[in-house]
This record gives sequence, C-alpha cells and structure tokens, in this order.
Amino acid sequence: MTRFAITIVAATALVTPAFAQSTVAGDNIVQVAAKAGQFNTLLAAAKAADLAGALSGKGPFTVFAPTDAAFAKLGKSTIADLLKPANKQKLADILKYHVVAGKVMSPTAVKLDSATALSGKKLPLSFDGKTLTVAGAKVVTADVNASNGVIHVIDSVMLPPAGPSIVDVAAKAGSFGTLLAAAKAAGLADTLGNGGPFTVFAPTDEAFAKLGKDTIADLLKPANKQKLADILKYHVVAGKVMSPVAVKLKAAQAISGKTIAVNFDGKALRVAGAKVIKADVEAQNGVIHVVDTVMLPPATPNLVEAANAAGQFATLLAAAKAAGLADTLSKGGPFTIFAPTDAAFAKLGKDTIATLLKPENKQQLQDILKYHVVAGTVPSATAIKLSEAKTLSGASLGLKFDGKTLHVGNAKVIKADVTASNGVIHVIDTVLLPTND
Repeated sequence: MTRFAITIVAATALVTPAFAQSTVAGDNIVQVAAKAGQFNTLLAAAKAADLAGALSGKGPFTVFAPTDAAFAKLGKSTIADLLKPANKQKLADILKYHVVAGKVMSPTAVKLDSATALSGKKLPLSFDGKTLTVAGAKVVTADVNASNGVIHVIDSVMLPPAGPSIVDVAAKAGSFGTLLAAAKAAGLADTLGNGGPFTVFAPTDEAFAKLGKDTIADLLKPANKQKLADILKYHVVAGKVMSPVAVKLKAAQAISGKTIAVNFDGKALRVAGAKVIKADVEAQNGVIHVVDTVMLPPATPNLVEAANAAGQFATLLAAAKAAGLADTLSKGGPFTIFAPTDAAFAKLGKDTIATLLKPENKQQLQDILKYHVVAGTVPSATAIKLSEAKTLSGASLGLKFDGKTLHVGNAKVIKADVTASNGVIHVIDTVLLPTND
C-alpha cells in the first residue's frame, strides 16, 4: 500500500461519530468544532484571544485542533492563567501556532517536513507510515472538512518554541552594544527582553557614534535616565510591524506617545529621518529593523509655546506677558490652564481688555489669570470627577460635568487635554472672573 493510501485509510478510520453525525455542510471551523463537543477549551481560548471571528471567516485555514483532553494535560491552573486578559497575546501566539493558512489535507501534509503557522513560526511535520505528527502532537483524526478549511484533531497542545528575545537577538548581532547599554541605563532592558511584542528601530553602534562620545556619556548618566528613556521609547512601536506593512505607513505611534514619520520612496524605508538598513530581524517577542541614525524625538512645547502654536490665544498670551506670568507658565509647573480663546476674551469688550492690560492694573490682571490656573497636571478624565479645584489665585474654581460637557465656572471646555511639557491646556469659551472682579 502506498504512503498516500495508508493516510487515507488511517484518516477515514479515525473520524469519530461526533463529527460524522453533527457536521453540517456549510459549517465553518468554529461551528464544526462547537458541534463536535470535544473542543470547549479550544473555543473558549479562541474567544479569549479574539480569534474566534477570524476562524469563522473566509479562510481557508488548516487547524490542528487540540481536544479538551489535550488541553487538560496542561493542568487547570495553566489553562486558567492563559485565559486571563493579561495573557491575551501569549494565548493568541499559542493558538496561531496551531493554524496554517490554506487548506492542507492529510495526503499533502504527510509529504511535508514543515509548515508555517499563522504565528510565523515553523511547524515540524513527520509521518512514520501510520501516524502524522505535528510539533510533537499526534493527529488522531484527519481531514474534518469545514466551509472555510479543514481540521486535524491532535492529542496535545503544541507550545511554540521559545526563541531569543529582542535583547538576545541584539546582543548576538554584536553591533548594538551602545543601544543595549542605553536600554539598561534607562531601565528598559527587561521590558524589551520579556515584554511585547514590539517593533524596534535599532540604531547600530555606528549610528550612536554620530552623536559624539560626550553626548552618549551624558545620556548614560543616572541624572538623565528619563531623557534617555524618552529617546529609546521613540524607537519602539507596540506590536510586530514587518516591513511589508511598514512601507505602506505614513506614520506610527511610538510607545513614548509621540508620532514617528514613516516614508518609503520605493527603495529605502525611512523612519523619522533614519534609514532602515536591514529589515525584519525577527525575535520571539517582536521584530528589529536596523537604522543608521539615532532618532531624536521632537521637543514637546511648553504651555506658552503650545498656546502660541494653536493660534487662538493671542490675547491670553499678551495678558500673561503684561501680568509678568509668561516666564512662570513657560518654565514652571506642571500647571493645568483653563485657557480662554481670543473669541472668549472678545466677549469682555475691547475697552475692558485695554484697561486690564494697563501697567497700573497688573495685579488685577494677575489675579484673573491665576484664577485660570491649577497647580499640577489635571487631565479631563480626572477633571470630570471633581466638583472644584483650587487655583493659583487661592480661590476655588467650580467644576461640573453633565455627561457631555465639562463646565468650569461659567465657562465650557470646548477642547480638552492639549498636552505640553509642563502641563495641560483645556480650552474654554469664556474668561473666568473671580467673584471680586
């Protein structure tokens, strides 16, 4: 009997009554598994990992499906741990290791040495003439058809091999000594080694050398730990972004919160001005794209700079200058400013504004402006929970949230959370006047 014939006979003999009786033409992989009654843990895991929808989709897919008995070998505590929201990515990686794109029937599978799982890892396959083994698990029922693919039932959960982390890969490469030293100094080495997945745009030692020895030495000082961390986080994007995806992007958000400009000219991929000289160096917890330049994040504007850039606070800025507060709002803080627009100031009338800006009214103007400023950074998510906040003038400012709009005194917040290096601006539609004004 040929190898092909043995496979067909074995697969036919192993089909269980559960499949034979419950499978309905047109059922997708998830529906077939649900009706079989022996994949409850697998289906719960697929749901927890947000993969049930994908496996119900067009496909086609080949799923090596562990039974409930197969999952039970892991132990209840391990299963419970994997199903926790905090382990969603780990669970997804395990499940994707059980799925191959396309419909691979057993006559084809027995001829393969390996297949690429959706996780990107290789699944080793072997056939001894009787049994098909996949990454150490035995196929006990083959060729269970679904509308969007095929299921091969296996007797064990296949755990993807632990590969080297981003830090391990970088260390082995031998050209990222400065980057690794910087990651350690910034307290990020453990995150990049054990967290993720991440996409790291990794400057080589030569790239760091462009900064100069003095600059590097200064950044590595404990006093500059936060500044160094901000620079390194500007090189890291959450998730695994391979180059075929990256070349289609215009921008990506770094884990520092800043936006990185991405540009592909048909030949070279550039990220924040740095050139990717080697792409898609994979690691267990992400991917490295090697860059030729250290990417320095753009400086975050201070409160005065942010207000000036917005273009609608000319009167407020003139008032801050006249009151002698511009320097404090630029360099001090952090502060939360409820900032009236030019249109808000215009409600006071030209004569009132002109009077307030006179040198002899400096103290009164100061009191008014300080009534718009709260010490500390108070984002809108916090502000909506407050009933009042103490201002720099010493007076309390009433806050009220009606479910849609945040009211501050008699003003409405029309734009919230304009961030600055030394605080946050909430834009308001009316100038707030202390009760004695």
